[in-house]
Amino acid sequence: MDFGKKTVIKDLSLTINKGETFGLLGSNGSGKTTTIRALLGIYMPTGGELLINGEPYRVDGGVRLGYLPEERGLYKKEKVIDIMTYFGQLKGLSRNEARSWSMNFLKRVNLENEASTNLDKLSGGMQQKIQVGIAVMGDPQLLILDEPAKGFDPVNRRLLMDIIEEHQAEGATVIFVTHQMEEVERLCDRILLLKDGESRLYGTVDEVKDEFGGKMLEIISDNPVPKNDKLYKYIRKEGHTTLLEPVADLLAIQRSLTTAGVACTKFELKRPSLDDIFVTVYGDTAKETN
Repeated sequence: MDFGKKTVIKDLSLTINKGETFGLLGSNGSGKTTTIRALLGIYMPTGGELLINGEPYRVDGGVRLGYLPEERGLYKKEKVIDIMTYFGQLKGLSRNEARSWSMNFLKRVNLENEASTNLDKLSGGMQQKIQVGIAVMGDPQLLILDEPAKGFDPVNRRLLMDIIEEHQAEGATVIFVTHQMEEVERLCDRILLLKDGESRLYGTVDEVKDEFGGKMLEIISDNPVPKNDKLYKYIRKEGHTTLLEPVADLLAIQRSLTTAGVACTKFELKRPSLDDIFVTVYGDTAKETN
């Protein structure tokens, strides 16, 4: 995918299985949203194609698609119920069906009292709920959610996860674009990590953890752990806890730390979380900007 002379997405190939939830992960600027827009034809790709059930994707191809874009956009001066009813009709529902579905959804997300309120009078989190409702309306077969939890507090984030899981249970294929690793751990069957428009890690959550290295060394000490590229890669430090990626045997690392005067209260191998992997691949600064 090129913009002028700049290549934004480089030789990206992936398969998403019917009925699975697929996580497309990366920091800001990694190419997540561009990939989705190119797949859907919002951007004209300079190469490649999106196949659904082996056939090239077409807007009029009969696939029920729900899409929550990263950049939200609704008719802010209109009433909530009118907006939702309008989009329901665009998805093929009758006016009565769309209105009934919308009212049930508003009750589900505790916004039934705002049905006749103009959208621009609602908080950002409330508006986000409306966007999610429009995306999942009509029982989509393919649901694409770009940063769906943006602006949500923990309570509403959990509600969102419940809604997504309900559509999973009904057989929907979900593409989940995010940098929130705890949501990925809960929802996703397989994932792809993008960096600078290229795939860095791809597979199930367990496969990605194994491909990344399988194990990390967690050290708790009051003393700083010196860098030693021959024995380990320094990942990050949080308080008294230091995470390392071993490149030598543990006994050699332990001896080196003892010689350096590092008294460890914990010296233990652990499997990396997706959060650990994200920070290592993209760096702390990338995570802070999201």
